[in-house]
Amino acid sequence: MNILVIWRLLTVGGVNAGWRNRAIYFKQHGIQTDFLYTKDLGGMHMMEDVANVYIAKKKKDIYDILRKSYDAVIVVDTSQAYDWLSDVGYNGPIIVEARTPELLKLKRNLQGVEKITPRQFIVPSVYQKRLLSLLSDERAPITVIYNGLDASFFRPFPCDDVPKKKIIAYVGRLDGRKNWRAFLRIASLLKKERDDIECWVIGGQHSVDKETFEAEWKAKQLMSFVKWFPVVPYQHMPEVYAKIRQSGGCLLATTKVESFGNTFIEAMACGVPVVAPRVSAMPEIIVHGKTGYLFREHHTRGAVRAIAEIIDDKQQYTYMSEAGRAHVLNQFTIEHCAKAYIDLLHHIVRDQI
Repeated sequence: MNILVIWRLLTVGGVNAGWRNRAIYFKQHGIQTDFLYTKDLGGMHMMEDVANVYIAKKKKDIYDILRKSYDAVIVVDTSQAYDWLSDVGYNGPIIVEARTPELLKLKRNLQGVEKITPRQFIVPSVYQKRLLSLLSDERAPITVIYNGLDASFFRPFPCDDVPKKKIIAYVGRLDGRKNWRAFLRIASLLKKERDDIECWVIGGQHSVDKETFEAEWKAKQLMSFVKWFPVVPYQHMPEVYAKIRQSGGCLLATTKVESFGNTFIEAMACGVPVVAPRVSAMPEIIVHGKTGYLFREHHTRGAVRAIAEIIDDKQQYTYMSEAGRAHVLNQFTIEHCAKAYIDLLHHIVRDQI
């Protein structure tokens, strides 16, 4: 089987991390996955070693790609693709992945979807299914398939360079939704109260708020307390999580809304507990009090307390570290999550024939 995945943005983020893992697993099971993007935002290194990747902006180039012999096409949050597929007269099954966790943006991404009559909607969480249900008008069934990861790659292992202080890490884009300002507020409070911690910001090189973040990071005089690593290749992330775990630190998310959250399962797979706000899909992924802590949204002091609960109790830390790994092995392995996707693809393509 040959399939094409269309998404506008080739980023270093959860959507492409999830699809990288799927593409590797799909290939092992006889499914070749090609990717079509219109813009590369630094994510090529994630995908080029596992699949055919096309970056195309001109309609002619896009149409030439769509006319290749694909058994199914999967559109991820790209409303322009409905016109492209309609224009070339693609008559194979089309699946729409709805991943945008904000209602207005999700509505915009679905504009024109009636032109292609999707066979199936795929969402990465129950939260996202509820959100999409408000807009889908029962055009097609909605199926929840979690993102999966390779638990043999993301795993706990010792590192030689053990940090001297406990690391509290933010991993992801620097934009309003990921809410880096809340992270800096929490970091400022931690700096005042503790001398056994340092904070890391991983990512942000191609983010819309990169310059604003840098200005506030300097204005708050956090350069020595908050270390910033704008570019860390996806393939090196297990090493980053290994350092966080061996330091006795944790992952801290401050995001306002998520449809899933790949960094959470990556961290837990590597034995790193997670602290995150109790919003959107987070309670589906993080088991409060077992694999990490969920704090009340916008509650800076609550986040600080949750961090302390984890990093100040070695016995609790060991328990959460092991429980997080076990939780991922039980729920979020690529073998489990991608198999459900493969079964769905075979069912849809077989019905088409």
